[in-house]
Amino acid sequence: MSLSPRSFRLLLAMTPGMGGRSVTRVIARNSLLGRTPEEFLALSEESLREEYRLSAKSAHFLSSAPPAQAQEIKHLEHRLNALGVHLVTGADAHYPTLVEEMDPDPPGLLFLYGNTKLLESRTFCVLASRNSRPADLDTIEKLTEEGVLNSEVLVAGHDRPEYQRSAVVPLRWGSPRILCLDRGLFKVLGEDLKDEAFRAARLWRYQFDPSTDLVVSPFRPDADFIGINNKVRDRLVACLSRRLDFVHIGPGGNMASLARLSIKAGRPTRVSDRIVGYREFVALGAQTIESS
Repeated sequence: MSLSPRSFRLLLAMTPGMGGRSVTRVIARNSLLGRTPEEFLALSEESLREEYRLSAKSAHFLSSAPPAQAQEIKHLEHRLNALGVHLVTGADAHYPTLVEEMDPDPPGLLFLYGNTKLLESRTFCVLASRNSRPADLDTIEKLTEEGVLNSEVLVAGHDRPEYQRSAVVPLRWGSPRILCLDRGLFKVLGEDLKDEAFRAARLWRYQFDPSTDLVVSPFRPDADFIGINNKVRDRLVACLSRRLDFVHIGPGGNMASLARLSIKAGRPTRVSDRIVGYREFVALGAQTIESS
């Protein structure tokens, strides 16, 4: 089985039971040892488990991968290349520095589709816990519009009201967005990556525009949603944002953790004075979003 470095990364990413950190660990160790993909795949199942700390499922798959698996990976590589999808791992020099600077445990791999130059722009996000009140949703829209009109680039998710309320704002103004997914690219944008990410967005734009926007997913292109993915997605949204606003924070939830992480990283962070216990975050260094 002969694989290019990109094909080898895809093989690792598509291996059952193989998480992003394991992909990064394999690539980094192979680089350190000067071990080629072919030499790695020739290792025994026991060596893969002991030397690379892979799960039994991943080690068995890699040690017994048939030639047909190589052809399947090469087919996927050709498909992603044709669509303009990039795969970066934590071992790559062009892995987004914004994520590494803020997250002590960043995703090991990311699939990027669209305008990657947005990663160098002035990004921001407007975050809120689930089940936000109508007044909170109005505030999300207002704060997003302020950022967009200030020539900042919104980072958002796509599949709940709090994210959708902000993600449609740049479309109204013809501005770019970064969308972080909680599942694979094909599951959200369709097999040809042309669909807008959610129904309300299609009122403003019929097809996704990769020359304007960027989509980021830490999951395999065909991966569906599972329960933990929303936390991974929220963390990625926060880390890709140079400035963060919090409109609603549920007690002890994921948004509270992200607010603390943002403040600790020194990112400009604001919290709404309608949040129960917002003074805790102000005491840590956040600014206040005052109710109108």
